[in-house]
Amino acid sequence: MFGPAEFVRAFARNVAIIEMQSDGLTHQDSLIQTPYNVNCLNWVVGHLITGRDDALSYVGGTPVWSADTEERYRRESDPILGDGPGVLPFPDLLQALAETQRRIEQSVGDLTEQQLAVETLSGDKPVSLASRLRFAYFHDTYHTGQTEILRQFAGKDDKVI
Repeated sequence: MFGPAEFVRAFARNVAIIEMQSDGLTHQDSLIQTPYNVNCLNWVVGHLITGRDDALSYVGGTPVWSADTEERYRRESDPILGDGPGVLPFPDLLQALAETQRRIEQSVGDLTEQQLAVETLSGDKPVSLASRLRFAYFHDTYHTGQTEILRQFAGKDDKVI
């Protein structure tokens, strides 16, 4: 089972990958859409922040963003097709992502195995805190993987990892 230290390291690895994949990209690069049903890098990084904020709420941590800020980047939100209401500058997104990691280190790193085993209801099913964090990490990793392709769409013909 993932313990608190493993969760912190795993989430940190994803931030490091995103930072590598984002290196040299501009805000305009982050807005490039693929011709497929995949959102742009700006939305993906913002969406990762919303997922990390959810994970922080599971452990009693303080989310980085308000509900209003998160709205633009939530699941099923409209694709980002350029600058517009609620679309944040890419450097601001990367700073907020780094802040989620600091807060995860503080909030998750101090958990005990007993706290990870505590169950709460998800709908009508009991789910442990560890299970919620595992899903949050899966979600984080899924979207972290998209950053490689989105970097290529931004015109960087390279291999980062």
